[in-house]
Amino acid sequence: MSAIRLQGARTLFYKEVLRFWKVSFQTVAAPVLTAVLYLLIFGHVLEDHVKVYDSVGYTSFLIPGLVMMSVLQNSFANSSSSLIQSKITGNLVFLLVTPLSHWAWFVAYVGASIVRGLVVGLGVIVVTFWFAPPGLANPLWIVTFAVLGAAIMGSLGLIAGLWAEKFDQIAAFQNFIIMPMTFLSGVFYSIKSLPPFWQGVSHLNPFFYMIDGFRRGFFGVSDVSPWISLGLVGVSFLALAALALELLRRGYKIRS
Repeated sequence: MSAIRLQGARTLFYKEVLRFWKVSFQTVAAPVLTAVLYLLIFGHVLEDHVKVYDSVGYTSFLIPGLVMMSVLQNSFANSSSSLIQSKITGNLVFLLVTPLSHWAWFVAYVGASIVRGLVVGLGVIVVTFWFAPPGLANPLWIVTFAVLGAAIMGSLGLIAGLWAEKFDQIAAFQNFIIMPMTFLSGVFYSIKSLPPFWQGVSHLNPFFYMIDGFRRGFFGVSDVSPWISLGLVGVSFLALAALALELLRRGYKIRS
């Protein structure tokens, strides 16, 4: 039975990857274009006016933030949109009758979210490389925070998809939680440029640690220690993964 469940998890994972890849113009190319537009506008306007690190130009500083922002947003969108779409169209029942465990669901949905997030992030790096090639101080930090960040957002998207009953609720979750936390996490600026009060507020935002640790891998400098960021990001993932697994185990809003 375990072999059957493993094969089922693989099949569900493949189905989820194929789902977003079949419409890659919308799920991959569009987010890459959005990130490039951000780079062109902010980089052109602020390049000569904003200095973040002594040896790093503003455009170069901006690229890792845009890459990570794209990874986070698309990882969330993948699991949340897939689950809510299955609930609304009614085809979720075909998964409910399978012998898949809650672990298999979690691995398949979050795994596919990680793949989509990393594919979009890689696309942003490739396209923006021509504008200002970023450094490569420590590739291990880059990979670690990219995968952990995508896993966190895939888990959060899974939770949101289980909770939501219509697309409007997913949109509200994105517009009032994901987007504000992303834009206020240091994508476009270093928090050291903020007043002390807002620096303290920024330190309460878990998205800040994902982006700051990711940026550390490119430049070798960051606003906080990457080990602190890794610890907080790791704890965040464990907490969200545990919640998502428990909701799946109970069949929250998917089993009547």
